[in-house]
Amino acid sequence: MTPLQWHIGADEVEISAVRAQGPGGQNVHKVSTAVHLRFDVMASRLPDALKTRLLALRDTRITQDGVLVLKAQQYRSQEQNRIDALQRLNTWVNSVAQPPKVRKPTQPSYGARQRRLVSKNQRGMTKALRGKVLDSI
Repeated sequence: MTPLQWHIGADEVEISAVRAQGPGGQNVHKVSTAVHLRFDVMASRLPDALKTRLLALRDTRITQDGVLVLKAQQYRSQEQNRIDALQRLNTWVNSVAQPPKVRKPTQPSYGARQRRLVSKNQRGMTKALRGKVLDSI
């Protein structure tokens, strides 16, 4: 079964251009090439179960109001950074698209319990042989 793939379009996000940080020469100080992407999880068209799983992630990029803030500044072009931010958003959403499997508790089999006890016994015998050697003369 293939996992569901969600696609968040540019109409559901708020994108603003800002100046990039770090090295880059004079271009960094003149041109706003970095992109801030803001995605309001609760106001989106995603299903409620998916919204709950997204907000349950302990991600520092999510604000108290449930808004995800991504900053993309890897590329020198604003358009490439915008595409990168949207791809990262879609990857983030699709990472929790598949609900987690419910664990069914099981008991160890009889054979597994027996093997465990045999190995414990063997280990105990090995350790017992490490004791002080007594001279019986």
